Amino acid sequence: MEHPENSKEYKGLTVNSGVEQPAIINPYLKRSRFKRRVFSIAEMVEGIVKGDVTILSQAVTLVESVNPEHQAKAQEVIEKCLPYSGNSIRVGISGVPGAGKSTSIDNFGCHVLDTKGGKLAVLAIDPSSERSKGSILGDKTRMEKLSTRPEAFIRPSPTAGSLGGVARKTRETIILCEAAGYDKIFVETVGVGQSETACHSMVDFFLLIQLAGTGDELQGIKRGIMEIADGIVINKCDGNNVDKCQMAATNFRNALHFFPMPDSGWTPKVLCYSGFYGIGIKEVWDMVYQYLDFVKSNGYFEYRRNEQSKYWMYETINEQLRNSFYHAQGMEERLLKAENSVLAGEQTSFAAAGMLLDNYFKQLRNDNK
Repeated sequence: MEHPENSKEYKGLTVNSGVEQPAIINPYLKRSRFKRRVFSIAEMVEGIVKGDVTILSQAVTLVESVNPEHQAKAQEVIEKCLPYSGNSIRVGISGVPGAGKSTSIDNFGCHVLDTKGGKLAVLAIDPSSERSKGSILGDKTRMEKLSTRPEAFIRPSPTAGSLGGVARKTRETIILCEAAGYDKIFVETVGVGQSETACHSMVDFFLLIQLAGTGDELQGIKRGIMEIADGIVINKCDGNNVDKCQMAATNFRNALHFFPMPDSGWTPKVLCYSGFYGIGIKEVWDMVYQYLDFVKSNGYFEYRRNEQSKYWMYETINEQLRNSFYHAQGMEERLLKAENSVLAGEQTSFAAAGMLLDNYFKQLRNDNK
């Protein structure tokens, strides 16, 4: 484009055309050089069993994918890894947002690795936005010490619409991590309320992190997450907050007396500690290992694992039925028609749902003939 300043009326003023802008993409870039290698099922299983972190990460990505081809491949990998799993200690760590879960895991993980050795996998669950559907996946930045240790594997995952404070595929990811030789698994939830307790159904010990000043004894005795905790710890017990934490611990101990005795026979303990300053970490993990020794001696450990396997079988059935319903042929049009019918007041929501299910089951019967 010619500059108007170069016209004759502007004597003595000249504007050069400028330097041609280079391309945004490097012309010497060879994309094939960065192409990720696709591993076969046998190669993937072999790499996982050998403890290859890169292959393990790719396998977890396959598990989390919604692509039907990826899901089929992931299920085969999980099936072949199943004989190598089950030899870990699974600890669920939950609490209100801001209770210090990630900071505590950083200290807990370093303490466990220093005192017990072995390998540690941290499955950090990050909430997905209801609007953008995206997740920050930044919990690893809070685990500064643990993220530098070669024997630790930290994998943040989005909830992707799952309820219960854990990602939908966390259970299968645990199997892959155990097959890779990780004998300690931490599952960090997004920060749950009183009823979102799916994390409890996949771990051996459920640790609830609380803060001082979050409620009275009445709040503490409400059914839900307090009822299933195997241990309760009050975080940020340092400085001027020590007395408040001790008072909160007393309140929680009193509240626990109102609950019936857990099936394990273990009475949950309430401890105070400081995740930021690393105070009381040893006592917390002494409690965890005391619990594990207790439930292994009375047979509850094996019983709970069996119950969890059954639970996730039924959860998978529910999920598959849901997906089959919504992906049935012509279902999108029928759903839209039913929506319009409900909004127009022609039928109730329950009648519309019943009609849709009846049509779905009829379609299944016709397909099977």
